[in-house]
Amino acid sequence: MEKFLKDILPGGEFQGVEPSHSRLMKAVRGKGNRTTEEKFEKALILSGVPDWEMQSRSVPGRPDFFFPKERIAVFLDGCFWHGCGRCGHIPKKNKEFWAAKISRNKERDKNTDAIIRRHGISVLRFWEHQIRDELDDCISKLLRRIQKRRQKGVAKGGGYL
Repeated sequence: MEKFLKDILPGGEFQGVEPSHSRLMKAVRGKGNRTTEEKFEKALILSGVPDWEMQSRSVPGRPDFFFPKERIAVFLDGCFWHGCGRCGHIPKKNKEFWAAKISRNKERDKNTDAIIRRHGISVLRFWEHQIRDELDDCISKLLRRIQKRRQKGVAKGGGYL
């Protein structure tokens, strides 16, 4: 459990959670945002968008897609984990934990965006439901951003800094 959650929970742990449920939740491991990422990646390929990296470690926050020449970072945010106003929700069980967790994720996203932008990198964020329901619009927005950055002369090639 994350330290900040231990600090805010009464007694540093969850109260009233059945041991069987606790064991089940401890066993859950994230597998990444695979379905959404794969869908977006296929759309990039079909659109002929070149020169991008996935999960770039050279950029803070490790964007899902990074375009080093145009210096564009693209994040695909899960509606639940990042607190989408349209379809995100806070579970009824352990409501305090989930509210704090999602709030912290949103704050981290804001901080990451600010850090990246200070280095002249443009940030695009798409919600999971946008990739699912409006993929063409997301790709179009990215293509417009790429074109705009090229026209501004940002596309100089090179990595993060």
